[in-house]
Parts: sequence; C-alpha cells; structure tokens
Amino acid sequence: MKILVTGGIGFIGSHTCVELLKEGYEIVIIDNLYNSQLDVVDKINAITKKQVSFYEGDCCDADFMDSIFQKHKIDAVIHFAGYKAVGESVKKPLEYYRNNMQSTFVLCDVMRSHNCKNLVFSSSATVYGDPQRIPIDEECRLGPTTNPYGTTKLYIEQVLKDLYMSDHDWNILLLRYFNPIGAHESGLIGESPNDIPNNLMPYIVKVAAKELPYLHVFGNDYETPDGTGVRDYIHVVDLAKGHVCAIDKLLREHIGVDAVNLGTGKGYSVLDVVHAFASANQVEVPYQIDPRRPGDIAVCYADPQKAKQLLGWQAEKNLEDMCRDSWHYLTVTHAKK
Repeated sequence: MKILVTGGIGFIGSHTCVELLKEGYEIVIIDNLYNSQLDVVDKINAITKKQVSFYEGDCCDADFMDSIFQKHKIDAVIHFAGYKAVGESVKKPLEYYRNNMQSTFVLCDVMRSHNCKNLVFSSSATVYGDPQRIPIDEECRLGPTTNPYGTTKLYIEQVLKDLYMSDHDWNILLLRYFNPIGAHESGLIGESPNDIPNNLMPYIVKVAAKELPYLHVFGNDYETPDGTGVRDYIHVVDLAKGHVCAIDKLLREHIGVDAVNLGTGKGYSVLDVVHAFASANQVEVPYQIDPRRPGDIAVCYADPQKAKQLLGWQAEKNLEDMCRDSWHYLTVTHAKK
C-alpha cells in the first residue's frame, strides 16, 4: 500500500514516515520546505534503511499535486501540510486561512479526480476552543476557537464532513492532536524550526543550549496550580504511531468520517515541563514571565479513551522520555556540525 504524506519532512510528518516505513508501507512525501529541512529525507532513509520518494512542492499548486497522483497509485493520504503556530496565526490570519484552507481544497479535489478517498487529517485540540470540560472527549462542544490556527482546523474539519455527506465513498479520520514534543531516539530527527521557535520544547532546548538567553513564559496568572498554562504533552513517536493505526483502520474498513483525540490524558504546566527538562538533562533553563499571549487558554488535556477503543492506540512514553529525547536530538545535531 502506498501512502502520500503531505508536509512529510516536518516535525510530526517525518516521525510518521519512519513509523509507516517500519510497518511496511510505501510512502511518497511532498513538502515545500516552509518549515522543514531537505536533509530530513536522508535521515528518514538512514533510520529505516529504506528509500522514500520525495517531491518538493506546494499543496496549493493543483498541477503539481495532480502530477504526483499521475506518477503514483496512492491508496491513502495523511495531510500534515499547513501553518501551525498559534501565536503567529494571530499576527498573520490571512496567511493562515489562505494556506491551510487552500491546500486542503486542492488536495481533496485532486484526490477525488484520482478516486483516492482515504484521508487522515492533521487536526488539533484547538478546535475545542476554551474547552467545555476537562478532560476533553470527542463529544465536547467545538469552538468558539480562540485563534486563527484553530479556526482553520475547525473549518477544514467541517469541509471534510460536508465532503463525506456529498459522497459516502470518502473514508476520513480527523486526528485532534494535543501537544507533541520529543524526538526520535536516534537523535536524527526532531523539532527544528527554521526561525525563532513558536513552540515550547524547541525554545527550551535552545535556551538550555545557550542559543537563546531565556525562555518566555506567557502568563503565570491562569487558574492552574502554578499559574502557567497546562497542556497534554505527547511524545511525537507515540503520535506518529497513532497515524499508522489510523491508516491501518481506514484501509481495513470503511468508517465514513470520525474524529479522534491523540493525547496522553495527563496535563502538565509550562513550568512542569521546564523543571522536568532541567532535571532529566542536568541543565539550566532560565525563564522570564511575560504577559499572556493572545489566543492561549488555561488548561487543555485529552480523554484518550476513544483512540484506544477505535484504533487500538495509546501513548506509551512519559514526560521524562520527551525531555530526554528532545535534548538528545540537539546534542546529535550539534555533534554533526
């Protein structure tokens, strides 16, 4: 079976490609290198001892996307491609709406024309907005979202639901991620943004490595045990394995369209993660408390039971694993320079 992975050399995409290859799938990767590095292709090959088909291009380019489906008989698609930073989306709403929505429209249109209707969509817990209840299950109210990034995910979910209602041959899983961190145990792939990090863990790593002076902690006046935001942090390898389970499910049976949370069911504050990282790796992580960031919420963690029941998946790694593997990725990357 051949799987197309859009945004496949980004953080989550690259780890998912590794797990797909380990399970015997053939994969085709496309990525426009907006927030990824080309050498990740070689690293995926090195980890798996397999060769992948990679094409540099943009999901918003219909001719390019059509050419991929003409070259390859694609059985299913995992759609990661999209802008992904909450804070940046507040500053650049038009760019987020244009890119995230258009890339999905083009992809689905090309998939339809080539009669490929198995799709795993990279969604987010941000679709729940300020959550109705904690832990968050899939029956919780959706929205109102608190930032443009989350709104794009919510809109795309609705588009995909409408697409299924128009044609019941579609087979779609909406995977709502919580907060992926960590890196592959090899240290070869991990989260490596092209600019100043927007996400917590790569920022912590750069501060610990003295590449940045201190971590900005946005708000310490939330109604949480230490005042900082609480999130469900999940190891990226666990998350990647969740995608393999989703593909297995779609190719094994027809489910229509359904949504599944991928999280651990445990909440950790920003300072919990900072202290865990410092302890696991015996490093210092200086930080500064700043005002709350627009679009953030106080607490967000998953009820992961549906993933276990529907997909046979559950997270296995803990916060210490996430912190240790994130630091190991940096030390391996620096050793190669």
